[in-house]
Amino acid sequence: MVKHLSEKVRKIQDALNAHGLQCQVLELKQTTRSARDAAEAVGCEVGQIVKSLVFKGKVSQKPVLVVASGSNRVNEKRLAGLIAEPVKMPDADFVRQKTGFVIGGVPPLGHAQPLETYIDEDLFKYEEIWAAAGTPHALFKLTPTELETITGGLVVKIR
Repeated sequence: MVKHLSEKVRKIQDALNAHGLQCQVLELKQTTRSARDAAEAVGCEVGQIVKSLVFKGKVSQKPVLVVASGSNRVNEKRLAGLIAEPVKMPDADFVRQKTGFVIGGVPPLGHAQPLETYIDEDLFKYEEIWAAAGTPHALFKLTPTELETITGGLVVKIR
């Protein structure tokens, strides 16, 4: 574990503190880019990893954040029904522009702009979950209820 937090990771720690959470961001030497990598790094199930995935409305070009269980695949038709337009996966530049973070390190909070957010109901099967903290080497542990609070997201069936 790294003792001093990098700038992007410090931003997430500050955002968590601002929400009054006692979550401690861990910056690790090993990658946490994929859900499997993250689960191995912290010793949890893949389903306990929060994947923060940005989608783009095909018509509006509006960014939409889905925070999904690491073991689930997002059903894009279901998401399209929720936002009332078809969606697609944007390129890395779009994700960085809308969130301020690179793919593989997108956290569920602290974005460059507010994002409409949907939370995978399957995350509520776990007492604790782990989310990215701004880089592909940083995570923090929280509860599903805390995730709902910090994102203001709507809990939905996403797979």
